[in-house]
Amino acid sequence: MRTMKWPGLALSLITAACLGAYAAAPAPAAPAATNERLTHPGTMNQMAPETYRAKFETTRGDFVIEVTRAWAPNGADRFFNLVKNGFYDDCKFFRVVYGFMAQWGIHGDPAVNAVWRSATIPDDPVKESNKRGYVSFATSGPGTRTTQVFINYADKNMVLDNQGFAPFGQVVEGMDVVNKLFSGYGEPMPKGHGPDQEKIQKEGNAYLAKYPKLDTIKSATIVTGP
Repeated sequence: MRTMKWPGLALSLITAACLGAYAAAPAPAAPAATNERLTHPGTMNQMAPETYRAKFETTRGDFVIEVTRAWAPNGADRFFNLVKNGFYDDCKFFRVVYGFMAQWGIHGDPAVNAVWRSATIPDDPVKESNKRGYVSFATSGPGTRTTQVFINYADKNMVLDNQGFAPFGQVVEGMDVVNKLFSGYGEPMPKGHGPDQEKIQKEGNAYLAKYPKLDTIKSATIVTGP
């Protein structure tokens, strides 16, 4: 589980009749190519450009994150590879806390989550601060960063700097969209009514169907850089 301390997805059997004969039921579809690719974290190790932008198209609108590799090289590289390979497509903003942050990065396919939970990256020194609009990887302690990231909603989040949360980019377009992401569920119980991260990891978007108001990333793409 990647959490922060504040200050803490059936095949329908279709039988077709043709001239009095029934066609054989279709075989189950093979896994989507994107998901198959995503089950090999070790192949996603391209070095990111020194600066690049990532566009997120969501159910609430679009926003753009500009990444500066010098701020946090390991985080910038991991984020670049995740976006470029479609990891964040169809991901939910599962933890949005008004005045605090908007967090995402647990995949909708449990098989993908199973391999990425141990695909950690080294820590980066904290060079920038967790101010409003700045983006960091979530971490539960040293050496635990994987795929979850968050956008800070307030300058007061600078308290996270000393906890090892290293910003690698900032929202340069569409912060008004980020502000509108659904936050009604809040934190997981007992503090709020938000989804349980362990259940998201194990059940993916099938579990999150219980939270229909969550906003979704339609697609995330690299819009500048090679």
